[in-house]
Amino acid sequence: MTAIPDDVTRARTRTVADILRLQAQRAPAKIALSYEGRHDSFAALDELVSRTANALRADGIGEGDRVTILSHNNRAFVILRFAIIRAGAIFTPLNFMLNAEEIAYILDHCGARMVIVEDALCATADAAIAHLAVPPMLKAYLPHAGSLAPDGWRNAEDWFAHPDASPPPVFRGEDEPVQMMYTSGTEARPKGVLLSSRGLLSQYVSCIVDGGMAADDVELHCLPLYHCAQLDCFLSVDLYLGARSILLRAPDPAAMLAAIEREGITKLFCPPTVWIALLRHPDFATRDLSTLTKGYYGASIMPTAIIEELLGRLPNLRLWNFYGQTEMAPIATILKPEDQLSRLGSAGRPALNVETIVVDEEDRPVPAGTVGEIVHRSPQAMLGYYEDPARTAEAFRGGWFHSGDLGRFDADGYLYVVDRKKDMIKSGGENVASREVEEVLFGHPAIAEVTVFGVPDERWIEAVTAIVVLRDGASVCADELTDFCRTRLAGYKRPKAYHFVDSLPKNASGKILKRDLRQRIA
Repeated sequence: MTAIPDDVTRARTRTVADILRLQAQRAPAKIALSYEGRHDSFAALDELVSRTANALRADGIGEGDRVTILSHNNRAFVILRFAIIRAGAIFTPLNFMLNAEEIAYILDHCGARMVIVEDALCATADAAIAHLAVPPMLKAYLPHAGSLAPDGWRNAEDWFAHPDASPPPVFRGEDEPVQMMYTSGTEARPKGVLLSSRGLLSQYVSCIVDGGMAADDVELHCLPLYHCAQLDCFLSVDLYLGARSILLRAPDPAAMLAAIEREGITKLFCPPTVWIALLRHPDFATRDLSTLTKGYYGASIMPTAIIEELLGRLPNLRLWNFYGQTEMAPIATILKPEDQLSRLGSAGRPALNVETIVVDEEDRPVPAGTVGEIVHRSPQAMLGYYEDPARTAEAFRGGWFHSGDLGRFDADGYLYVVDRKKDMIKSGGENVASREVEEVLFGHPAIAEVTVFGVPDERWIEAVTAIVVLRDGASVCADELTDFCRTRLAGYKRPKAYHFVDSLPKNASGKILKRDLRQRIA
């Protein structure tokens, strides 16, 4: 076949860098982003992104360079994300909860050309950079927290006033990397997940179609933007659609509830831990939350009791469960509102642009009802792990992306995630899914939060162990919980020990840090 001419390729290409430009043409005056009293229209946001992209290029940033950003949520984060990609570089956000050594590893691994850091985190970033044999070319800070930046750092917001507001002359193909997200590193060192425009735009369409999203949505974004869930399932999708986004620095329940009432929020994503925090906050009963009609959760299974309470207290709300992982950009399956109560515990069906099956240890498909590893095919899938061909080949063996999650399909094609392979408890020669035990314990009226994992044990190999947070004013002892589980779980699945704590450690995206608890208990 004759090669496609370059001009044809360019005419047919759409990338993440084009999102704001296209919306600026469609609805220039519409408010795209609101943050702490500042409101940017699509036209204004698009212009800021071009000015910043040109400034980055003038400072030596070129195509394929890795530019990292370490910051809490703020307006500048959004501008810089799109500017970095428009400049032809690879946007690489960092978890602001990491310590200097962990940050140093990522900066070294990705060969960061530039670091952009919130002012309050500059000292941590400087400590990380001190570990590097080859430091980044440029250090810039975001003047957000009001802290004084140390010497050698320049103000990133100066880039917003660059005189050239025209789109920079950069062309990146749809299958070239534009974003690199680092995994949490729960099993080994963090891996750099390379994502392309084709993958991201495909997953935006999956979210829109199966997630019921529309241009008239008004969404509150409060989970960290360094994480793919808030960034690429919600904020980027809203900008792609032309919806309005209200951004908060952090998921503070009081601030969230006030913003829902004040802004007429129609759409909200939270992991189950944050939904629970909202329900338990005293303002939940006093704020007008009637505009909230679309709710989304992910990161872990929502306890049945919480789903029922949410739907009972917010009768206008429809719920979606999003399941996936960073390597899928990140959506794989979606459970829709009509299935929330009839398919309790399900992750739903494969999203529009995803094909999902379950395979055995030889990568052979298994029948419905059989537990195996969940694998996917999709244009959304990552390009691979940065500079790690061996792990990339292993993850994509047989032409499917291997998720590392265990699950089963029912006869109607609904997926049930049993557990992460690493979270499956081997107790007394039997496999115990921590999620199953957690779901049962969540049914006890005294329990606000719970997590379950295995602890090394001479008799059981791993003893099923539960860490429990009680509701305010509630009391229960281990013997009562043992009795509660007796008719609900087989003997080998019941926790052998209960530990009562005031709170569970969580990362910035709301996931419970089981590894920290394992170390503490062990």
